[in-house]
Amino acid sequence: MSTMNMKRILAAGVAAVTMFSLAACGSTAADPNKGHVYFLNSKSEIVEQLQRLAADYTAETGVQVEVQSATSGTYESTLTSELAKSNAPTMFTIAGYDEFAKYQKYTAPLQDTEVYKLLNDEGKANSHKVGDDAYTLPYAAEWYGIIYNKKIVNEYAKKDYAVIKSADDIKDYDTLKSVIEDMQKHKDDLGLQAAIATPALDPSATYRLVAHMTRLPLFYEYRDDNTTFTTDLKGTYLPNYKDLFDLELKNSPTESTMLTAKTYDDVSAEFALGDVAFYPNGVWAYSQIKDNDVADEDLGMLPYWMGIPGEEDYGPASVYDASWAVNVNASEKDKQATLDFIKWMVSSDEGKNALSKEMGFSVPFTTFGDDDQPDNPLTVAARAYDKEGKASVRSFTVPSQQWQDNMTNALTDYAQGNGDWSAFEKAFVDGWKSEWANNEKVLGMLPESKAFDAQ
Repeated sequence: MSTMNMKRILAAGVAAVTMFSLAACGSTAADPNKGHVYFLNSKSEIVEQLQRLAADYTAETGVQVEVQSATSGTYESTLTSELAKSNAPTMFTIAGYDEFAKYQKYTAPLQDTEVYKLLNDEGKANSHKVGDDAYTLPYAAEWYGIIYNKKIVNEYAKKDYAVIKSADDIKDYDTLKSVIEDMQKHKDDLGLQAAIATPALDPSATYRLVAHMTRLPLFYEYRDDNTTFTTDLKGTYLPNYKDLFDLELKNSPTESTMLTAKTYDDVSAEFALGDVAFYPNGVWAYSQIKDNDVADEDLGMLPYWMGIPGEEDYGPASVYDASWAVNVNASEKDKQATLDFIKWMVSSDEGKNALSKEMGFSVPFTTFGDDDQPDNPLTVAARAYDKEGKASVRSFTVPSQQWQDNMTNALTDYAQGNGDWSAFEKAFVDGWKSEWANNEKVLGMLPESKAFDAQ
């Protein structure tokens, strides 16, 4: 566990101990006739900010707001226990389809509420739905793609041998591939270890390859089939995935046989220290990159191109893993108090500043303008594609961690020369079908299939 994560967990533990005393202090200004809000939060790193918002809202409105945060790794067990109590949470967080399926019976439909109508189009598209009913409010948008160092790429572009004149010339996969291969060829002259960061296969880093990079073949197959869900995939664009994975294998600082020995911290350092020009990852990587050898103004993000027809019409991939839900079993007074509190968080100056600037979320509500965004240059780079009229690649739901683990094993065997590519294809296609079948058996429901919409 990293020092940063340890500090966050320790801080969360301290916050959890002091939570109830803070709530009690705020309750002196509370009016019991106005209902109350009990928020069970899953993110330990934002406990302090949430508690301050709760206390300030109580002081301002007289509505009691209590925030409890589960300790790391215990959220689902805590939520299950708390929802069974008479004083259950009036709102809680949902992350991913599996959590939604488990707790859907506790969630109130929100599509007719004022706060749901404040979501932007992508926010609404990523709300968990059953039929025409929407049950969650996404509150944190993140993006992932191919991060790049503009300074390195532009210095390369000045060389006589360069295949581009500036970083702005990289507008498709063919150009990106040519640049990476040429930079690798001239890496010594450029002072680089390699062109692109290692596609590490240590457990700390594999999510980039099996949770994110696989979303691209999935998205475009859904596009072709005009659907948002199926249990039967063809794997149409897995050859494109292979081409990008091979490009990373052949042009990174690490021998392919050593990929399992490289961690997330290792590959983050390769980019942060200026040893490579490209780094597939998401906006969250900024916390590891900043204050090293890459200036904020030199950070850019390309979409996750891999040569799929039509991909140039889309920007980086978006992911919405965090949503709020309202407890359907709460009293009408408490439900309204909860919806009012959420609306205040996403519309008041104090709430917006806390969510975007202090917690670092890009919040998918229309109340957030350009000035209400995180101070993260990667987020700025990703959001710029929307201003060009390019929709994000949507991160459609994947079935399970087991599905990802099976693909990781196949990638490892392939990279080390102990297996062929067909094992990865089988893990992707056959594993998709079998894992969803298991989910339906265990969870009792599957995502709904609707007409494809990029939003």
